[in-house]
Amino acid sequence: MAYKPEKGIGKIIFSSSLGTLIEWYDFYIFGMLAKTISIQFFPEGNSSAALLSTLAIFAAGFLVRPFGALFFGRLGDLVGRKYTFLLTLILMGASTFLIGLVPGYKTIGLAAPLLVLLLRLIQGLALGGEYGGAATYIAEHAPAEKRGYYTSWIQTTATLGLFVALGIILLVKANMSEVAFNAEWGGWRYPFWVSILLVGLSIYIRLKMKESPMYAALKAEGATSINPIKESFGHKANFKMVLLALFGAVMGQGVIWYTGQFYAQSFLENTCKVDFIQSRSILLWAIAFATPFFLFFGWLSDKIGRKWIMLAGMLLGVIFYRPIFSIFLKDTDAKEWKKQDLVIIKSDTIHLVLSDSITTKYKNYDGAKFIEIKKDTVTNIQNMNNVIIKTYKYDVKPRYINKEFGRKRYIKFIFLVWIMIIFVTMAYSPIAAFLVEMFPTKIRYTSMSLPYHIGNGVFGGLVPFIATLLATTFTKDPLVGLWYPIGVAFLCFIIGAFYLTNKINNDVND
Repeated sequence: MAYKPEKGIGKIIFSSSLGTLIEWYDFYIFGMLAKTISIQFFPEGNSSAALLSTLAIFAAGFLVRPFGALFFGRLGDLVGRKYTFLLTLILMGASTFLIGLVPGYKTIGLAAPLLVLLLRLIQGLALGGEYGGAATYIAEHAPAEKRGYYTSWIQTTATLGLFVALGIILLVKANMSEVAFNAEWGGWRYPFWVSILLVGLSIYIRLKMKESPMYAALKAEGATSINPIKESFGHKANFKMVLLALFGAVMGQGVIWYTGQFYAQSFLENTCKVDFIQSRSILLWAIAFATPFFLFFGWLSDKIGRKWIMLAGMLLGVIFYRPIFSIFLKDTDAKEWKKQDLVIIKSDTIHLVLSDSITTKYKNYDGAKFIEIKKDTVTNIQNMNNVIIKTYKYDVKPRYINKEFGRKRYIKFIFLVWIMIIFVTMAYSPIAAFLVEMFPTKIRYTSMSLPYHIGNGVFGGLVPFIATLLATTFTKDPLVGLWYPIGVAFLCFIIGAFYLTNKINNDVND
């Protein structure tokens, strides 16, 4: 059966992409505010544990995405694309808005992180159903020879959603003090509340959309799938394609995406101690300059095929991640902190039994403490065993790259993050067209959604958490967290190089 692409493809792309962009925005503001959220929803005393717990909740939203893919993918293949991803948009918007209304740990205790976790899981389920619907909807309207280019517009939405999240957070933070922003009911909540307005606009637009012509024709003929899950994963040939899509393409693409855009920002802020606004403005500029390349590589994939563009993006990440992150460390002088670079965040007076040899007045900074001997508490400190000392817990003052190291270094950091996002555009841009072309219309929503959300949600979404966990466990190597995305991307590159085909499938209507 042959279909002519519907007129008004620009309107179709805009309507689908706007909703998807807003869903990504909703999903990512949590990660962008992880450090602040960790302060609000977990008890004081161990900032590293609180941050890891917050990143674990962030990761939980990714882990349930495959279940959302199964549930909403099946629904999309049974009742249609339009109403399914309209429902996912409503669920995402509501849960995001409600996260902004949850009281902090000081007010409701353990209920705070549990409520946030529940809402985060709903977000993950909703996003699991959104992407497959939007990508399928556009692909089923697009002419075969331009499918890569047209679906690349939907590929920009994840990065543009991150861009909008960053922009709104920076706008709010720039107009209030640090204390006001980080307060329990402070400015950090505003981006969550703004979501409800954006979602309302997108719902209005999506209600006017028509069903995909391919699916509508299939339904009119009574040829839709009775059991999409069984047909997708119960049939050996189709299940083999699902596994190939996951381990030969999406798994590697997922870790490239989250390393270049999420872990890079987290590393700059938490390891290199770059100022909150500066770390995000660096990412903001890099995204702005790199986003057009999604469209370029989508267009190029229509000319030369999808395979080698995606695999090249993965291989470049494998080769260049450690050198790029090493430059970040070196250029922020992260191991050379001096006392004047620090601020006191906690102090305690304690008694300590000392040996005959007295330590120096200040211990070297190790990420936790300096110890100061209070000489005025004893007459002859060298002859005393029980000495009163004061311990100070310090944190490093944020680095302002352009002020402390010059404008050229700030631009250099933007360039390095831009390079990593170019890797993202190569690996990610062709993936929608690639997945659509692997599966038949009647089970496409289900079949493509699951490998996409396992690859991105599980392998990719766990990058910030696993990388941070490795870095806090193996402290001698601050770059140890990069071995996870490097290993996954390299494995995916090998599998893809041997088993993927570079041939474009122009017939997606069978």
